[in-house]
Amino acid sequence: MQLDLFEIDRVIDDMARGYAAPCATTWFKVTNNKNPTKEEYRKKVVEFMKHFEYVLANLYPSNTQTEYLRDYVKGGLRKAIHSINSGNNKEVERRYTYYTDYS
Repeated sequence: MQLDLFEIDRVIDDMARGYAAPCATTWFKVTNNKNPTKEEYRKKVVEFMKHFEYVLANLYPSNTQTEYLRDYVKGGLRKAIHSINSGNNKEVERRYTYYTDYS
């Protein structure tokens, strides 16, 4: 049986906007770094996105469906991370600009 992973697709699609970029911005505020480079900001966003792998590895039961889920999510995260690292995630770029221009 093929799993319908629509919900996980939504999580991956919204992760940078709703979790990783706000966490990265907060991290830079806490460390009092008002002018990170774009690369530093993107790297921190990616770091927070990779935390989702911990959830998959430790909070889901061990079975064949979970293995399929892990592989599926890793592929989705890989694409999302590539988009961030290449500067193609408009939300991350917008949040970076807003943070560096108005902090």
